Amino acid sequence: MSSLHEELKKPLTSDIENNIKTVENVLSKNIDVIKRDFFFHASKSISGVCFYTDGLVNTQQVEDIIKSLSHYKGDEISVSGVIMAENLKKNLLINASVEIIDNFQKGINGILMGDTFLLLNGCDRAFLISTRGWDARAVNEPQTEQVVRGPRDGFTENIRTNTALVRRRIRDPLLCIEGMQIGKKSKTDINIVYLEGTVKKGLVKEVKKRLERIKIDAVLESGYIEELINDSPLSPFKTVQNTERPDKVAAGILEGRVAIFVDNTPFVLIVPVHFWEFLQASDDYYSGFLAGSFFRLVRYFAFIISLTLPSIYVMLVSFHQEMIPTELALTIASGREVVPFPVLLEALIMELAFELMREAGLRMPKPVGQAVSIVGSLVIGQAAVQAGVVSPFMVIIVATTGIASFAIPNYSASFSIRIFRFPLLIASGTLGLLGFSAIFTILAVHALSIRSFGEAYLAPAAPFQPSDQKDFI
Repeated sequence: MSSLHEELKKPLTSDIENNIKTVENVLSKNIDVIKRDFFFHASKSISGVCFYTDGLVNTQQVEDIIKSLSHYKGDEISVSGVIMAENLKKNLLINASVEIIDNFQKGINGILMGDTFLLLNGCDRAFLISTRGWDARAVNEPQTEQVVRGPRDGFTENIRTNTALVRRRIRDPLLCIEGMQIGKKSKTDINIVYLEGTVKKGLVKEVKKRLERIKIDAVLESGYIEELINDSPLSPFKTVQNTERPDKVAAGILEGRVAIFVDNTPFVLIVPVHFWEFLQASDDYYSGFLAGSFFRLVRYFAFIISLTLPSIYVMLVSFHQEMIPTELALTIASGREVVPFPVLLEALIMELAFELMREAGLRMPKPVGQAVSIVGSLVIGQAAVQAGVVSPFMVIIVATTGIASFAIPNYSASFSIRIFRFPLLIASGTLGLLGFSAIFTILAVHALSIRSFGEAYLAPAAPFQPSDQKDFI
């Protein structure tokens, strides 16, 4: 390993054979790295060689470069060193993005990122030519945040395609796209995108500070970055928003936020974020204000149901039967006559079964997964009631809770609610109203204490901000 680092630190020399040997020593076990030799037409004694990674380059562009070099008849090949490199860059490689380098470190890194590393005999400089071009998924509709009305394009795994989708929406010279690389081994491209003059004061500096202190071998997905820049990494509440929708990212940037693009993933990060934004959908802004506000209130109601309904049911049936209307209490009691389990255990069994079916539906192939989710829920629910394992009313409670959780547009928020549901359920089933109130208070205090890049997590509700209430509701 140490010898490899020593090879990379070596400077380029005017002896092409020595340079080739160094590159081959470093990349000797990489069969996808291609070596191409060529000769200048004007002087057969001066040869050149280029290295590139098969599958990461635009092959036609590489062929055009080699062809133009092989047929070149200029006088620039008769000089050496920096002059030779500069002359060739100005007169021959004018149609390509070219960087003149003097070390192997940049050259090797360029090869592994899709660039072409060009070496010339008698020249102690080399060319790093941008020839990146690999097969990529086309721009399609987002899979996780579908809307009734609004744009249908979604991010892909190509970072430059993703920034272009935002640039199409914000055609302003003040839109800034800054880049860096994170990952000692992966060297993953990261772009920080914001609108100069609109971005919140100090936010860009804070984002850069958190990104620069990340020390990690590889970044394979934006989730790595999200976890490492999170204000509260141990909290189920997410203080960084991720999205596949370019319109949502553009809207966030226009509001003064910062977007973090990570190569090789369609999920872009937005900071800061408030909890209520996880309950908002993009088409809230594309419909009339009455429709948008109505459906947003429906989602707030769905959030409350998803979080508290099983706990309230277990609490009432176990400890506070006097709070249930008589006819309803008799219906619940008749349904539970043959159930051998206490209501808390019954609820936990059904909740875990529902989560199991949800997870199975996600992991299986899409057509099969949908069948498992729908048919499995019906069959297992009906069989459980007939077998006397659970009561019909419990099936209704769990099904209503599940449907309410599906109404939450952001998966991260839905996951947080599912996590919090279990301690709330257990506390309600063991301590009744006291347990429910205690856990709910702990969750509320915890949420109030969280900040996302310096902003209150529950704003504009807490602290109350009158000027932002129009967008809140």
